[in-house]
Amino acid sequence: MENLIGPQGVTPLSDQLLPGRGAPSWSYGEAFSRNLGLVSAAEQERLRASRVAVVGLGGVGGVDLVALARLGIGKFSIADPDIFEMRNTNRQYGATRSAEGRYKADVMCQIVRDINPEADVRVFREPIGPLNADAFLEGADVLVDGIDAFEIDLRRLLFRKARERGIHALGAGPVGFSTVWVIFGPQGMSFDRYFDLADQMDGVETFVAYVTGMAPSSLQRGYMDLSYLNFEGHTGPSAGLACHLASGVIAAEVLKILLARGRIYTAPVYHQFDAYLGRFVRKRLFGGNRNPLQRIKRRWLVNYIRQRLKSKA
Repeated sequence: MENLIGPQGVTPLSDQLLPGRGAPSWSYGEAFSRNLGLVSAAEQERLRASRVAVVGLGGVGGVDLVALARLGIGKFSIADPDIFEMRNTNRQYGATRSAEGRYKADVMCQIVRDINPEADVRVFREPIGPLNADAFLEGADVLVDGIDAFEIDLRRLLFRKARERGIHALGAGPVGFSTVWVIFGPQGMSFDRYFDLADQMDGVETFVAYVTGMAPSSLQRGYMDLSYLNFEGHTGPSAGLACHLASGVIAAEVLKILLARGRIYTAPVYHQFDAYLGRFVRKRLFGGNRNPLQRIKRRWLVNYIRQRLKSKA
């Protein structure tokens, strides 16, 4: 069920004031004044009036949300059914001791409203699916994907819905010490076509299609140990710094989309920036995941995962 959380329903993260100082009045214009010079006053007002839907509020989605809130975007629809746990600490923005056991959506809503008290935040604590996907995307100007890398079916649903609504959908993922991203527009190559996804594929095949399609250049392959990939447990190596790289990318791309400025490189173009190696790649993946080289990579990784699963059986 959707929950609307307004100013009266939020407790500030801290009400501690310095001696002799009262609570200052809040001003949107002053709070985001340092954006001016990078955006115009009129553009800042467009950001203020825009709504961004962020699904998944963990390692990537949480920092994405904060980066977008600090741009001054005024409206959000956020969704995550999970609670914060101690194991989230190394990479998830809202993962603190005080947040353990609390819904991620509630914690991140509170953080957004501490940044911007006038923000309009729609909170979805129940899993997004066919019955509430349209409600989640209602009024959104862009969809930001922060879903766990292993959850492909939900991605397929939401990216298809975004395309039907005529809005951009994008997500940036942490891969090693890098971030990778692909943008899908209302026209052009679709999510399913780029990743070469089909209903009859099993979980291993869809996961492999997704991760290989996000990072065709595999800049991280020289330093990442794949033996730590746990398909059954839905875990793998993931660094907090890569999540923050991803959030900067998402904020920049969303800003360009909302303000209609700068070139948007949509699928089949993919991107990867590796801070550890100091390398950036932007290339067109001809044919998407149906590219012959991609098929070879996918076949190898599917066999690798299945062999590991078989050895544990």
